[in-house]
Amino acid sequence: MAAPMTWRRLVYSVYSPAITGVFTRISDRIFRARDRRGGSSVLLLAPLLAEDYPAPRHVSRPAGSAGAQGTDGLCGHFQWMAEHVPAFRVPGTRIHILTSPDQFYQTMKARIKTAKRRVVMASLYLGTGQLEQELVDCMEEALRRSQENSDAPDLKVSVLLDYTRGSRGQTNSRTMLLPLLQRFVSQMRVSLYHTPDLRGLLRLLVPQRFNETIGVQHIKVYLFDDSFIISGANLSDSYFTNRQDRYVLLDNCSEVADFFSDLVEAVGDVSLQLQPDDSVTMLEGMVHPYNGNRQDFSAAARQRIMEVVNTAHVRQQMLNASEDEDEEEDTWVFPLVQMKPLGIQVDEQVTQRLLTDAGPDSTVFLTSGYFNLTRAYMRLVLGAGARYRILTASPEVNGFFGAKGIAGAIPAAYTHIARQFYNQVCRLGQQERVQLHEYHRSQWTFHAKGLWYYLQGQDRPCLTLIGSPNFGYRSVHRDLEAQIAIVTVNEELQSQLQEEQEILYQRSSEVSGSTFERPDRHVKLWVKLVTPLIKNFF
Repeated sequence: MAAPMTWRRLVYSVYSPAITGVFTRISDRIFRARDRRGGSSVLLLAPLLAEDYPAPRHVSRPAGSAGAQGTDGLCGHFQWMAEHVPAFRVPGTRIHILTSPDQFYQTMKARIKTAKRRVVMASLYLGTGQLEQELVDCMEEALRRSQENSDAPDLKVSVLLDYTRGSRGQTNSRTMLLPLLQRFVSQMRVSLYHTPDLRGLLRLLVPQRFNETIGVQHIKVYLFDDSFIISGANLSDSYFTNRQDRYVLLDNCSEVADFFSDLVEAVGDVSLQLQPDDSVTMLEGMVHPYNGNRQDFSAAARQRIMEVVNTAHVRQQMLNASEDEDEEEDTWVFPLVQMKPLGIQVDEQVTQRLLTDAGPDSTVFLTSGYFNLTRAYMRLVLGAGARYRILTASPEVNGFFGAKGIAGAIPAAYTHIARQFYNQVCRLGQQERVQLHEYHRSQWTFHAKGLWYYLQGQDRPCLTLIGSPNFGYRSVHRDLEAQIAIVTVNEELQSQLQEEQEILYQRSSEVSGSTFERPDRHVKLWVKLVTPLIKNFF
């Protein structure tokens, strides 16, 4: 049995994250007197104490045929996205839904081994177990072959990870990759993104276990020549075995692959560069993320990253306007980037518009491993006309289930959040329109995120969002995120998306009032008190 929560421990657990903004402000003034930015990360804590929900086993689905919506009509329905982000047209036959951790893992290994030009891996971290070592071995095999084989003499491997998570412990992501960096100096690049919000006194005082709560590199893109996988899964053994996520392979889609390769390179350029001796340096001329001026770093990083987005946006607008329509290119791919610490909020704007436009003629299946919608997203879900079927992790498949310390309270905190949301739905009398489901699977954890969008008259989804965002506070305000919106009239691809959605929901049960009355769903008072902090930091 866990030790009782004393008031001293309670105060400390609340105090530690809450002082984040205060120390950031003090640090900036003490250590960076010239830093005169307009705000501070203390502003991120403003909503913590006023986190009210706004007012405004068969899973039902709209009946009808997917063929009822023609290409012109469907594209017209979502054409507004092309005004905000690059729009890539691809054949739907080149997009494949991967359904299991093992399939995700084996596909990566096979594609790395056969890559001839580039391997680009962006993740939160790389684990240190045997399965992760086999992945590194595949990179080594590909690099060694490129040196020996004239068919692939120019292979480059680029890895982008988060600095705080990738540097944790004596054996970590950096030590896993150092042998490759030392052996293939001219072909290997390892970039470690460091949030500009972790600096000064705050950086000195926050324990290593919790420093990633301030902000991380959270993009999950795994690219091999002109193909890539976009996912919410990290490069760690559980994500290869028994942690359910989502994974989409875009095969031989060179223009979209080029975009994500350029995006990862841009983030890498504003990150710390791992050296063969395990030291880190910044590229010449780039502002340091925590020693340099906060505002200058964010401005430089925003300019470098938005240069990639804007260049692709203009290029695709010109291509789409000049090229004749190809019947095989029946699918649109829209990349969505969210990096609020750097002043980039494209994904947030598009997601809000998508939820705003979801009227009574549509059904949205939305999933997140951590049910923690922002207040803006919550308002839209509760105030919209669309039917929502929301899937989240039951406590026992939450990734923090059984963790030590305050992290072990996270599943109970999400139970409290879900109960608050469910009660608000009931108060509004919207139990039929908005339903909450919990994923169950023995010995597994749940990390899937995204949504599937069904228009009226369709029995298959015409749109999906897939990538790293969780629709929560951290995803919107703290971390670097990327996902894609796929809009398609390709019936085979629609069927794959439908099957993916159904398989996930088949392992779920619908939440009711009795769910929260069960003894195992009791939430202790101290957990309720720290839930607002957990919502914004985990």
